[in-house]
Amino acid sequence: MHATPHPQRTKAVLLLVSATAFWGLSFPLIKAIALTHARLLPASGNWFITAQTLWPRFALGALVLVALNFRALRSLTRAEWRQGLGIGLFSAAGLLFQIDGLQFIAASTSAFLTQFYAIMIPVWLALRWWRNPGPRVWLSAVLVLAGVAVLARLDWRDLRLGRGEAETLLSSVFFMGQILWLERKEFASNRALPVTAVMFVVEAALFTTLALAVAARPAELLVPWGSGAWTGCTLVLTLFCTLGAFIIMNAWQPKITATEAGLIYCIEPVFASLMALFLPAWFSGWGGLDYPNEIAGAGLLLGGGLITAANVILQLKPPAPEPARVG
Repeated sequence: MHATPHPQRTKAVLLLVSATAFWGLSFPLIKAIALTHARLLPASGNWFITAQTLWPRFALGALVLVALNFRALRSLTRAEWRQGLGIGLFSAAGLLFQIDGLQFIAASTSAFLTQFYAIMIPVWLALRWWRNPGPRVWLSAVLVLAGVAVLARLDWRDLRLGRGEAETLLSSVFFMGQILWLERKEFASNRALPVTAVMFVVEAALFTTLALAVAARPAELLVPWGSGAWTGCTLVLTLFCTLGAFIIMNAWQPKITATEAGLIYCIEPVFASLMALFLPAWFSGWGGLDYPNEIAGAGLLLGGGLITAANVILQLKPPAPEPARVG
C-alpha cells in the first residue's frame, strides 16, 4: 500500500475515531433495546433477544444501501462481491461468538478480551512478513490493552479459559479478520458503498435466519415494532452505529494500516463509558425502563488517558505500510 498523503491520512484517522464514537453509542442503545424487548416478550430466550437486536439494524441498513446504490449494485465486480462477502461473514461470526460468550463471563472480561485484536494484528503481520513493527507499535498496543482493562474494571482473578473466554477470544480473531480482509490490496479500487451493501445483505440474511430459528413463533419478530421506544432506538442504531460507522470504516480504513486501525478502534470503550454516564437515564425516561446511569470515576480518566496516549504515540510516527499482497 502506498503511503497516503498527510491531509487525507489525517482525515481518515479522524473519521475512524468518529466511527468508534458511533459504536460506543451502540452499547447503551443495545442495552435499552434488549430491556425493552424483555418487557414486551418476557418469555424470550437470550438468543432471540440477541438476534432480534441484530437483524433489524442490518436489514434496514441493507434496504437503504440497496435503494441508494441500485444501479451501482448491478455492476458489482467480482472483487467487490468477494470483499463484501468476506467482511460480512467475519463481522457476523465475530458478533455471534462475542454475544454467546458474554452469557458465560462478566461484561468487563468480554470488553477486555474483545480488544485483543489490537495485539493480534501486529503479531500476525510480524509473523506473516517476518518484520518487527517496532517498539512504538508494541508500546501502543500494551497501553491500549491496559486502558481497556482499567475501563472495564477487569478483575484478573476472573480470568480463566472457559467457554466464555474462549468464545470471546475467537470473536476477536474474527474481528481481526474483518480488519485485515478490508484492507487487502486487491480490493483497493473497490467502491465502499456497494461493498457495504453486500456486507449488510449477508449479515441481514444470517441474523434473520437465526431469529426465525430461535423464535417461539415467527410472528414474534414483529411484536417489538409496536413499541415506539424499541423502534426509535433501533432506527438510531441503524442510522448511526450501522450505516454511519460501517460506511466510514469500509471507505476510510484502507487509507491507513491495519495495525493503526486496530488501535484506533480500541477507543470505542472510551466513548461507551462516557455515554453510559447520561444516556441510560434518558432512555429509561423515554421507554419506562429501569436502566440507571453509570458513575464516573478515576478509572474513566486513567483508562481513557492510556488509550488516547497509545494513539498519540502511534500518530507521532505511523507504522510503515505492510508489503503489497494480492490473492
